[in-house]
Amino acid sequence: MNVRVRVLILLIIFTLVAVSAQGEVAQKGKEAFRVAIVGDTGIGERAYRPGFLAVQKALRESTPDLLLHLGDFVYQPEFFPSACNPKYIREVKETLVDPFPARLFVAGDNDFPPIKWKPKASGCWEGIAPMGTAFDASSAPAPVAKPRKLEGTLTFGPVLFAVVNNYPWKDPRSWLEPRIRRAREQGKWIVLAYHEPAVTTAWFVDKRKTALKEIQDLKPDLTFSGNQHSYERFYPLTGPQEDGSFSVVKENTYRQGQGTTHIVSGGGGAFLKPFADMQKNAERSAPAEIFDALAKRALMNHFVILDITPEKIVGTTYRVCPGNSTGEANPRWRPQKKFWQDIRLECDGKAQGVESFDRFEIVRED
Repeated sequence: MNVRVRVLILLIIFTLVAVSAQGEVAQKGKEAFRVAIVGDTGIGERAYRPGFLAVQKALRESTPDLLLHLGDFVYQPEFFPSACNPKYIREVKETLVDPFPARLFVAGDNDFPPIKWKPKASGCWEGIAPMGTAFDASSAPAPVAKPRKLEGTLTFGPVLFAVVNNYPWKDPRSWLEPRIRRAREQGKWIVLAYHEPAVTTAWFVDKRKTALKEIQDLKPDLTFSGNQHSYERFYPLTGPQEDGSFSVVKENTYRQGQGTTHIVSGGGGAFLKPFADMQKNAERSAPAEIFDALAKRALMNHFVILDITPEKIVGTTYRVCPGNSTGEANPRWRPQKKFWQDIRLECDGKAQGVESFDRFEIVRED
């Protein structure tokens, strides 16, 4: 049996699993929900496997109702693979599907078939996507704008989750704003997810007049992205203004409506990569106003937990230290680079284990 036939069989099985999971979501009637968020996991030979296994174990033990994966599931080592190796699909199923009752998956650039500037991309998305919980069916009339392929919304308890595709990015306001407006009328929280950050200090690309403005116009409560192999949380933002500045609420507990909190979570097992300013890369270092909005950042394996009720969201980021960070199992991207001599990982000098690293709270408006 060739690789493509085996993948096709797996796709049929996993589609049935996804349909079943969608029913589970619809049947939930409880008030409190737990969501786990992770990005850039370490399946495959081109990643830090001890970090991934430690993160996956901690995720499983946190018993979330929903797993939100921010993309880049697999890091395989071959140039221009002709197809996704079924062993990666099996491991995704065993580690990121079977342990979790519902899954919301975002496509990352490493998940698509390989191209010239991404020659080791896995091409595994077609096998991964059917294992996620299906998006909400749209009941909007025909003239209303529709999401593109790989985009959609999932209503889960008191939250409307929306996934936006980065490849290529296209302004989502036309299809997403009506859904957000209806969800707000129903008293729901709004959480957006996409793979590449709209704001980051990791590798700065100025999106204040494009993607970031479009997202900010939608006024979500939270956004999550991956791609950067690190952790960042920004204080609640409103703006940007014409000059690129923001209004920033420098509080870790704040009221809904005071701004949008952006979180970058790419520490699920991919090799950790230093922030541009740590690499002394002036071109990709973020400007002062972006750093001014930054609440916390770190180079570490991690995941985020949201405990959600209709009245508040409590977010906790957990640092995961798998053990020794030197030698053959090294979590550093290109560890031979000289800049590593002056860069500290968050787990350096710390014991193996999982500990709370960061916390924030959003309280419903009165």
